Amino acid sequence: MKIAFLTSEYPHLVTGTSGGLGTSIKSLAVSLVNQGHSARILVYGQKEEGLFEDHGVVVQRIKNIKVKGLSWYLTRKKFEKIINQLYNQQELDLVEVADWTGISSFIQPQCPLVIRLHGSDTYFCHLDHRPVKWINRFHEKRALQKANGHISVSHYTAIMTNQLFGLNKDFTIIPNSIDCSDFISEQKVVATPPIVLYFGTLIRKKGLLELPFIFNKVIEQHPTAQLYLIGRDSSDIISGNASTWTMMLELFTPKALVNVTYFGGVSYDEIKKHIQKATVCVFPTFAEALPLSWLEAMAMEKAVVASNIGWAQEIIEEGKSGFLVDPKDHQVYADKICTLIEDAELTKQIGGNARKRIVTVFDVQKVIHQNIAFYQSIIK
Repeated sequence: MKIAFLTSEYPHLVTGTSGGLGTSIKSLAVSLVNQGHSARILVYGQKEEGLFEDHGVVVQRIKNIKVKGLSWYLTRKKFEKIINQLYNQQELDLVEVADWTGISSFIQPQCPLVIRLHGSDTYFCHLDHRPVKWINRFHEKRALQKANGHISVSHYTAIMTNQLFGLNKDFTIIPNSIDCSDFISEQKVVATPPIVLYFGTLIRKKGLLELPFIFNKVIEQHPTAQLYLIGRDSSDIISGNASTWTMMLELFTPKALVNVTYFGGVSYDEIKKHIQKATVCVFPTFAEALPLSWLEAMAMEKAVVASNIGWAQEIIEEGKSGFLVDPKDHQVYADKICTLIEDAELTKQIGGNARKRIVTVFDVQKVIHQNIAFYQSIIK
C-alpha cells in the first residue's frame, strides 16, 4: 500500500517543531515502511516547497496560498491538486488527515480519504470550557461527514465527537502507539531527593495552573521534593497572558518555588534522561485524546499520577498501572504523589505494571497491524 498523511506538523529539523500529533504520524509512517509499505508526509504551512526522505518516509513540504479572504479555500484546493496528481501517478492509494480544524472539508480527492480523531478544536474547546470558532466547527463537521473512513485514538474521543457534532459515525478505535524498544529505563536507583516530573506544553488545558497548588501540598509533606518541568511555554488563551510559566510562578508558595526547576524545551533524548531520573511523572490535564507522553513515561516503568477524565481509563488501570485523580482535587492528587514518594516498593510495582500495560496494548509492533487492516479495508 501507499499511504499519504496530510498534516500541519512533522518532527524534523527541516519542517520545524512538532507536538504529539506529528510524533504519532511519524511513528505510524515509519512503521508502515518497516512493514513493506510506502508512506508520504504532506506537510503544509511550510515556508518553502521541498522534498526529502526521513527513515524511508518521503516528506513533501507545501507552502500555503495567501490571498486575503480566500487563503483557506485556495490552499485546500492546492492540497486537492497535489493529492490527485500523486494518485494519478500511482504514488498513493489513500490519504489520511487529522480532525483538527477540518483541513479536508473542501478537498475532493480521487482516492479514499480517512480522518483520524486526535482531537478537533471543537472537542478541545468543549473540554476546556471555551467557545469554539464557528468556522472551525463548520469545517470540522464537514470534513467528518465527507470522509470515507473514520478512526479515533480513543473510545472517549469518538463518543464525544459524535455528540458534539450531532453525528453517528462508526469510528474504528486504533490507539496511538510508541516503539517500546525506544523507551527502556536504565535508572534503577530511587532519586534522592524525590523528583516529580511533568513534560509537555505549559498550557492551561494540560492542568499547568493546577500543578502549583498540587506541588504546594506535596512540599508540606516532603520539603525536599523537587518539581521538574519540561516543555515549551505558551500563551494563555483565556487571560491573554503571553506566558503560562509566568502565571504559574505566582501560584507557588515561596517554600515550594525554591524546589521548582523549569528546563524549557529540550531534545527528545534529554526528555528520556529526565524520565529515567524521575520518581513520579504527573499529568493533571483536562484535554487530551490519547497522550503519547503518558505512554512514554509508563513504558519507562514510571509510576504516573494522571487526570481521571474520559480517555484516562483507556490507558491506566487505576491503582495497578498508575493513579487517576481529578486535577482540581489538589489534596488527593498531592496525597497520591506522596504515597509513591514514601513507598518505593509500590512505586516499583506500579512502574513495572505500567510498562507491561504499554507493551501489551500500545506497542507500535502490534498497533501497526490494526492500521494496515483498516487501510486495506477502505482501499478495497
